[in-house]
Amino acid sequence: MPISGASNGPSPATVDASNSAAGLEVADKNPAEQVKSEKELAKEKLKAEKLRKFQEKQHKLHPAPSAKAKGKNSTAEAEPVPEYVELTPKGAKKILRPLDDPLCKAYNPKVVESAWNAWWEKEGFFRPEFDRDGKAKSAGYFVIPIPPPNVTGALHIGHALANSLQDALIRWHRMRGYTTLFLPGCDHAGISTQVVVENILWRKMGKTRHDLGRPALVKTIWEWKGDYHNRINNVLRRLGGSYDWTREAFTMDENLSRAVVETFVRLHEEGLIYRSNRLVNWCTQLQTALSNLEVDNKELKGRALLEIPGYDKKVEFGVLTFFRYPIEGSDEKITIATTRPETLVI
Repeated sequence: MPISGASNGPSPATVDASNSAAGLEVADKNPAEQVKSEKELAKEKLKAEKLRKFQEKQHKLHPAPSAKAKGKNSTAEAEPVPEYVELTPKGAKKILRPLDDPLCKAYNPKVVESAWNAWWEKEGFFRPEFDRDGKAKSAGYFVIPIPPPNVTGALHIGHALANSLQDALIRWHRMRGYTTLFLPGCDHAGISTQVVVENILWRKMGKTRHDLGRPALVKTIWEWKGDYHNRINNVLRRLGGSYDWTREAFTMDENLSRAVVETFVRLHEEGLIYRSNRLVNWCTQLQTALSNLEVDNKELKGRALLEIPGYDKKVEFGVLTFFRYPIEGSDEKITIATTRPETLVI
């Protein structure tokens, strides 16, 4: 019977399974395959120690919130923060809200920064302080006119960094008893501002300054100046610098323009500056001369055809042009060669 046969001996399948199990058991007990070297054990120990330290560090940085904290967070998320409304009248000392106010439970720049600057300006905290005789204090005076930002556009992080460093110096000297002045102002940057406005006119209206006409162009540029001048000053105020805004200036203000003319006339009379004929950097697009600071020089190794604004075809550069000048009262001629034909002697 099948049952009797099974009791007399193991079946082939049973033998195979037994052999497999026996083989695995022998493999587990094989010292050549399972025993690790001291170097490997030390490496594993070091790895486990690093993992343990990392887990401890993460636990300290990000502890698991308690049930109480979770309940608070869920409540805070559920409660909407009301919109901030300034209670302080303009120019008055800031009215501080109680710490249990919903707007004070977390940092809000509007809650912290608003109203202070208007009060500082009204009280004149940042105006220069003089002695009774109207002269600078005995410690001396310290003045920084800010490098005036151009009204070509808005401020950027570079202005914030530079003005913060200057403000720190001003405040330090003020605390040391100096008569200090941190002078704000803007620069017209005439050519650059004109270029910006012309580009906008072309993009928005498809017009050039010639299409618009001089009076309309000048009016448009002054409107641009007014807009960005206000933007720049508002940003400087929000930075909280200790500027004396009663002295704020624009480089084309009438008094500053008179000062520039007066300075140039004096320098000319003293022989320190003069007028003479010389090469200028003529811009074919702006139809005006540019300073060396506004020109990018390009070295040419030989003949080159370059695109020039205002010209339909490329213009040849890097070649010699010869001019022959006749000598008066003679048949002889003098030949002059130049790579700058605009230097033709008349």
